[in-house]
Amino acid sequence: MKIVLPMAGFGTRLRPLTWSRPKPLIPLAGRPMIDYVLDMFVDIPSVEEVIFIIGYLGEQIEAYIDQSYPKMKARYVVQEEMLGQSHAIWLAREGLQGPMIMAFVDTLIESDFSGLPSEQAEAVAWVRRVPDPRRFGVAEVGSDGWVRQLIEKPKDTSNDLAVIGFYYFQSSEALLDAIEEQMTRDIQLKGEYFLVDAINIMLERGLKMRVEPVKVWHDSGTPEAVLEANRYVLETIRSNSEEAAAREGVEIHPPVYIDPSAEVRQSVIGPHASIGANCVIEGSMVTDSIIDVGSQIIDSDLSASLIGRHVRVLGCDFSLNLGDHSVVGIPPTS
Repeated sequence: MKIVLPMAGFGTRLRPLTWSRPKPLIPLAGRPMIDYVLDMFVDIPSVEEVIFIIGYLGEQIEAYIDQSYPKMKARYVVQEEMLGQSHAIWLAREGLQGPMIMAFVDTLIESDFSGLPSEQAEAVAWVRRVPDPRRFGVAEVGSDGWVRQLIEKPKDTSNDLAVIGFYYFQSSEALLDAIEEQMTRDIQLKGEYFLVDAINIMLERGLKMRVEPVKVWHDSGTPEAVLEANRYVLETIRSNSEEAAAREGVEIHPPVYIDPSAEVRQSVIGPHASIGANCVIEGSMVTDSIIDVGSQIIDSDLSASLIGRHVRVLGCDFSLNLGDHSVVGIPPTS
């Protein structure tokens, strides 16, 4: 089994945070987003290789994985032109054989992957029912339980079975062959080769694909979605609210995560606040926010905020979205 993780995009919807780092390294509860994606695959016993398809600031991904996962057999492929998901996988074709999983790194789901080595279907698409599927792709499933086709951004809401960016393929070679035909036929949309079109070619050839519904799906592609994913992680995976509550002079409203190295004084933290390493929070209230490494929040009331690395916020009482090394506010006069 091989894991393919396309992550070469610019993350434009998450600027200014993504001016200086790739989206997968944005933290949720003190850990980069990519950690939670990789954690989902730990129960698969036969993962041979993880292929990271990187682009803008990709050297940061490579450095982080090499440092944090030294035993992982990782391979890095650079996608210099943003020509779509199928193009990304095509660039990784060398050595891509046998079963594979393709997953988007800004997507968190709850699912059991441990049974994939004995999966009988030729392909699996993870799906979730959504109120309005028109901004997603959807799976059309026949009465026999097999997928008939995938439809990118349907025009109506009659089919609410959204595909969420996780796929299993029994044969990488069959997928690559379909991608090659897709590119030969130039099946693209707005200059990008979408994976659903390659899958539809496979379905036309008789691919047996089933769907796997999930109840939890967080797509962390916008500031609002990142904060929602942070709330989910704090509530279900990672918090240290009890430890944080033991700090003197700090009022904690769980769930929160406060890095042990952070200094928090005369402040109210939470709910749903993440405070990174070496931060200083003083005389402030921080709720539903992510404060990244080395930032200082002084005499401020922050909510629904994303604060980058080594930021100084002084005397601010509103929501903020700040990139690394920003300074906002005016220090109080003595």
